[in-house]
Amino acid sequence: MLHLSPTPVTLVLGTITLIVVAVLCVVSFRRSPHPRRTFALESLRFVIASIIVVLLWQPEWRVTLNPDAKPAIAILWDDSKSMTTVDAALPPSLSPKGEIVSRAELVGRTLASDLWKPLASDGRNEIITLPFASPPEDTSVLTGTDLESPLSDLLEKQTNLRAVVMLSDGDYNVGQPPVAAAQKMRLRGVPLFSIPAGSQTRLPDLDLLAVTAPSYGIVGENVQIPFTFRSSLDRPVRTLVRLRDDTGRERTKDIVIAPNAETYESILWRLEKEGSSTLELSIPVADGELVPTNNSRKFTISGKPEKIRVLVIETLPRWEFRFLRNALSRDPGVELSCLLLHPQFGPAAGLHYIDKFPEKVEDLAKFDVIFLGDVGVAAGQLTTEQCTLMRGLVENQASGIVFLPGPQGNQFTLLDTDLSDLMPVTLDDAAKQGVPEGIASPLNLTTEGRASLLTMLGNTEEENPAIWRQLPGFFWHAPVIKAKGGTEVLAVHGNRRGKFGPIPLLVTKAAGSGKVLFMGIDSAWRWRRGVEDLYHYRFWGQVARWMSYQRNMAAGQRVRMFFHPERPEPGATVTLNANAFDPNGAPLKDGTVSIDITAPDGRTERTELQKNDSAWGAFNGRFKITLPGEWKLRAAASGAEDKPVETVILAQGTEIEKTGQPARPEVLEEMAKVSRGRVIQPDQLPELIKEITALPEPRPLEKRMPLLSHWATLAAIVVLLGIFWTGRKFNGAF
Repeated sequence: MLHLSPTPVTLVLGTITLIVVAVLCVVSFRRSPHPRRTFALESLRFVIASIIVVLLWQPEWRVTLNPDAKPAIAILWDDSKSMTTVDAALPPSLSPKGEIVSRAELVGRTLASDLWKPLASDGRNEIITLPFASPPEDTSVLTGTDLESPLSDLLEKQTNLRAVVMLSDGDYNVGQPPVAAAQKMRLRGVPLFSIPAGSQTRLPDLDLLAVTAPSYGIVGENVQIPFTFRSSLDRPVRTLVRLRDDTGRERTKDIVIAPNAETYESILWRLEKEGSSTLELSIPVADGELVPTNNSRKFTISGKPEKIRVLVIETLPRWEFRFLRNALSRDPGVELSCLLLHPQFGPAAGLHYIDKFPEKVEDLAKFDVIFLGDVGVAAGQLTTEQCTLMRGLVENQASGIVFLPGPQGNQFTLLDTDLSDLMPVTLDDAAKQGVPEGIASPLNLTTEGRASLLTMLGNTEEENPAIWRQLPGFFWHAPVIKAKGGTEVLAVHGNRRGKFGPIPLLVTKAAGSGKVLFMGIDSAWRWRRGVEDLYHYRFWGQVARWMSYQRNMAAGQRVRMFFHPERPEPGATVTLNANAFDPNGAPLKDGTVSIDITAPDGRTERTELQKNDSAWGAFNGRFKITLPGEWKLRAAASGAEDKPVETVILAQGTEIEKTGQPARPEVLEEMAKVSRGRVIQPDQLPELIKEITALPEPRPLEKRMPLLSHWATLAAIVVLLGIFWTGRKFNGAF
């Protein structure tokens, strides 16, 4: 049946329009020498005008469906994993003792109650009992609870629905907001009666939320593995974190987990072999903890050998340069090149020395880390163009740069070059030669410094603070005013403060895809006192590896690839970065980089990375992680005949459906309120039965089809206008 809904304005305007069109049709008919044809054309004109006017009155075609089945009462019960939480108190009607059982058992006993029988015994209603959010048979598949979909699907399938009863803890974590389904129920006149299960208080529990380990590490070196615990206990818990590999080798650490809060910690692990290893991080069950299943997590990490190419640039062979050169040249994982630009004798020669700054982009691009000593822009030192090249290397090819200022103050000239933006601190140009100290001054680690792998000089995190307190102090430091925004201060002056607080002397920052480190003292070589090379070599070796980490995630002859985040979760977007080179080793100028991405289920797609507007052969792109497991990446540059670069991204699925979480009865209450139902407690079942029995018969379903937005309406108007235009041509009108 056609139903119109005009507004007063459109009704008046439409009526006037039809009268005017009718008058024009009559006048045209009387003046025409061909009355029969003109009558047909003017009638068609009036029909078209009438259709357009009616469309302004919001026409709908409504069909009423009278159900031929008995009214249905649907009982939906939550079968998700969270329902296994033991925190539901049985009402006296189900258990006189009021014992505490799982939410699932409360639902089961409620469904088994004889109080439901009156709904079906009178023969007036059909009872439908359906579970939802049941866990799949494949335990590796991550699932959650969707409260909206079961209700929406039920409304689509049932045409004569009288009421819906939902038994759940209200803890939804996937799908649309459940209030959307409640609104649909309100439009249908179907009330929702919700029966909540569970306590709103979290069970006493220690939950290992995340382990954010790097994807790879260097064989023979320590890697730092951060992790996060959440406690719902009312007391601090001192416990032992145990990290174990698949061979049984383990490392432990004592930590204290704060009460009712999240605790962030990390543990060191030394990689002993190449290839992938599976590690498990765990803690024992604490006294009073009721959910022991979330106290451990497994993850994988790869060990691989590495050759880091380092360039050290200096003017005078001061002690800091000499011992830094020795430390890096004796590191088996470092390939060292030194450029000593002596102001009197010119470039130095010998083992590990080069005689000039790399002239070509491809020559500079091979370096992973550049150490800039007391050197600047001047005759016989660096040029502005070379500073621009170094900035491009850091920002576009994920290299690192270390600023090591000295008492000559040459680095102040770098502030007038493109390297100025990379400097992580603000320097005082009134003291270009730096600040001498009369007594040895210590470096104090900040909170960030105590948690950084860069400053980890000990074999364990427990002994590291004591080592830093015992290190010999410095007698000179750079004239630092403050750290710039977006930086991370790892260590500050132990004895002096500036107007902005403690003077930052060890500072890091990100620059494009690369990293920057500022070392504001020239006495790290003094750390050798009493322990020889132990701490001095370890520190600079860690600096070189930390700064080159991203750049060497996956490197081949023609393509180097890195990505972020390293351990994404399903639903996260991964940013891919690649550097491509031509057969001569120069950054690729003309060409493309494509990546074949293979999902854990075997599906493969190819994506072409976009080229950056730079001369460094940098490409980037994104893709979305949809499944947990191993995502295999295979990258190749166009025209390359060598083996493509391959790497693996391990997406660790976070368990969505957890036990021990607090119930959310407020969600069920809102749904019931919107649908014009209400919340019913398990001991109020008799009242629920009476309310449902007293409900009126369901309204017949009414299907509505808006004609204004239907394609057939537009097609009909176009056809009629075509016939009208053709008829006018045959009738002699122009």
